[in-house]
Amino acid sequence: MQPPHRSPIALRASASLCAAQLCACTVAAPEREPLPLQDVAPFSAESKGSAPVARWWTAFEDLELETHLEAALAGSFTLEEAWQRVLAAEAIVQRTASVRRPFIDGRAGLARSDSEPGNSAREVSLGLSAGFEVDLWGRIADAVDAEELRSTATAQDLHAAAITLSADYTRAWYQLAHARLERELVESQIETNALVLEVLELRFAVGQSGSADVLRQRQLVEASREQLLVLDARAAVLEHLLATLAGRAPQDASFPADKLPTLPSKPAPGAPAELLQRRPDVTAAWLALAAADADVAVAAKARYPRIQVSAALTTFAEDPAELFNDWLAQLAADLVVPLIDGGDRAAEVERSVAVRRQLLAAYGNVVLAALAEVEDALALETAATARIASLRTQVELAVVTESRLRQQYLNGAADFLDMLSALRTEQALRRDLLSAQLDRVLQRIGLHRALAGGFELPQTARETADAAPPPDP
Repeated sequence: MQPPHRSPIALRASASLCAAQLCACTVAAPEREPLPLQDVAPFSAESKGSAPVARWWTAFEDLELETHLEAALAGSFTLEEAWQRVLAAEAIVQRTASVRRPFIDGRAGLARSDSEPGNSAREVSLGLSAGFEVDLWGRIADAVDAEELRSTATAQDLHAAAITLSADYTRAWYQLAHARLERELVESQIETNALVLEVLELRFAVGQSGSADVLRQRQLVEASREQLLVLDARAAVLEHLLATLAGRAPQDASFPADKLPTLPSKPAPGAPAELLQRRPDVTAAWLALAAADADVAVAAKARYPRIQVSAALTTFAEDPAELFNDWLAQLAADLVVPLIDGGDRAAEVERSVAVRRQLLAAYGNVVLAALAEVEDALALETAATARIASLRTQVELAVVTESRLRQQYLNGAADFLDMLSALRTEQALRRDLLSAQLDRVLQRIGLHRALAGGFELPQTARETADAAPPPDP
């Protein structure tokens, strides 16, 4: 039997009437709370340097670093993992958007019935069925918007991961350079200590120095050699770190990092609002919050009536040869009105609102962290610069002090312990100065990372390998 004909105008009027009745008793979605930290004071330290650039590591003018870092960005498994999350999020958007389009299913059936012993009948059927939901209130559109926002946020997470990787790699690169420079410094100090030991042994041979002086100097030489073992182990660990960051096995580590950069002027931090618009982690948090807004709308509109349109075209017959002789066409539009659900939809609205407020607080934390990173980097680099100036003065004074005490000791006017203490102080200050120079570079890296925005990523090594033709057998 054919279903009764339904007038589209009457159907729409009925849907509107039911919707109006339900909307009258439905609790409206709560108003959105304003974003936190809208008015932020300027940064406490300003710089006359240039504006931040996307590929910030080029400011160090280190071609070796640039070459290896670009390779790390292309080969990193961390970025590959983040990229696959982006692809998965895009697929979710396509899946959610598919609800907007009609579905079509094909069906085939074979039925057999036995009315009495020895008397049976069979029926063969073929058909097509289609249907879709009319998005009266924009619920499906809001669901698609939510997934699109989450997909864009995932892409911003990829850029944030790339910034973190570039900062970690650059930091490890210059830590490796520092370890090698400190090794060269310690080797030169070992030579100096060995020369002093030779002088002491000669003086001991003629009775001008005691055996304790010789033993103390030998201990200093051995302590300096022990530092080489620590520095070699540190350099090996840093090479392993650089290799793994680049997606390579640590056994393949070989990096020509052997100098610290000459730092240009600090990049200008600009206004806090500019920073928040530039940083991908802040953008990702904002997009997640916007997606939660759309989720609240979806949950609220799930209480409204919805119209589902369906159509079917079927043919059936007892003899397959007569299968396409008779067709049955059906077209229907159903109005579904939620009445009693045990509070399921109301609870979903409350959950969506709570999630949005949670993401609002998370957004505030991300903004605070971004602002704090800039302020911390500015303060730490200022302190590192002042510390370097102080250590240079201390080294100059220590060199003069050690030289004079050594001369006085050789003339018999000073004690060996005083000369030994001055020598150790001077050598320690030189190592402290080198460490302070590294700290200043690391603080500059931290400032660049805090100010950095997204940058274009190179094609990953695995994508290149997949695109290449297979080798000949």
